Amino acid sequence: MKVSHYFEWEAYITGGHAQSVANQREIMDRRGVAYTTEPTLDADLLHLNNMGPKSIYYARKARQRGVPVLVHAHQTAEDFRESFAFSNLLAKPMGPYLEYAYSLADHLVCPSDHNREVVAGYADAPKTVISNGFDPDALAGFEDLREEYLDRYDLDPPVVFNVGHVIKRKGLEAFVETARAMPDLDFVWFGYLNPAGGELDRVLKSRDTKRLVESAPDNCTFTGYIEDVRGGFAAGDVFFWPSKNENEGIALLEAMGCGKPLVIRDIPTYDWLEDGTHCLKATGDFEAELDAMRDPDLRERIGANAAAKSEAFTIEAVGDDLVELYRDLAGDSGAGQTS
Repeated sequence: MKVSHYFEWEAYITGGHAQSVANQREIMDRRGVAYTTEPTLDADLLHLNNMGPKSIYYARKARQRGVPVLVHAHQTAEDFRESFAFSNLLAKPMGPYLEYAYSLADHLVCPSDHNREVVAGYADAPKTVISNGFDPDALAGFEDLREEYLDRYDLDPPVVFNVGHVIKRKGLEAFVETARAMPDLDFVWFGYLNPAGGELDRVLKSRDTKRLVESAPDNCTFTGYIEDVRGGFAAGDVFFWPSKNENEGIALLEAMGCGKPLVIRDIPTYDWLEDGTHCLKATGDFEAELDAMRDPDLRERIGANAAAKSEAFTIEAVGDDLVELYRDLAGDSGAGQTS
């Protein structure tokens, strides 16, 4: 079996989307699945990870040739909103565009049950839920970096933290305003302030994002890019994830894998996490939940439960599902394949 595993605009896309693709390729490498990263019909399966115009072209050609097309449903119009300048405006035509793009698939991969429910409104193609997963090996030894990163950013435990791109949809306003309301705690957001870089970043970053970062209180730090993401998980004590909309959230899975207790917004994506067991959920402000996390015993209990829950989401755990789907589709166009 040979897979054409294509990620359009790969050089320009970062964050969880790019990490998901890297995880898929790591799964194939570990299981000896032959693949090329170029779009080609000289393969048993075409797996597309970003439905740009070139991907749509190859999807249409593949269907004409009888090569099964698997599309990863990374994007939804709902998840696109509040991402960068003009994203709310672009989200309107994005819905119909994705409806067409996803309709070209013989089968869709959805990273979560919530994502599958949303994508059901886009296309009738059969759908299988397979987590993006996370790689525990990439986080190994994170504990050894704790003092270095606490000192680097002048942080006093317990540290409230987030990891990922700084965009409004991720709950940026809630992060900043909660820090303002709790001045005795250190809040730190590890991750890109300028994912695009240079002039393009200045164009794409919304005014609201700039305003919120620039107006953040002294106890709220934005580190920008860090060379070793393990440092963020080492320095942080409570993973604060006030995101408004997620298809899954790889950083959250990584935090769980590191045994970090979670304080999250109560959104449908995380119905599989039990409030009070794997996390603390909030529907309004987050101060009461973060205040409760001052208790080290509570942090230890919820962090341990989160770590145990995360074992089902490692790339080893989800890899068999992905490869099995590949094999099923490579021998069949995908008709009737559901899950």
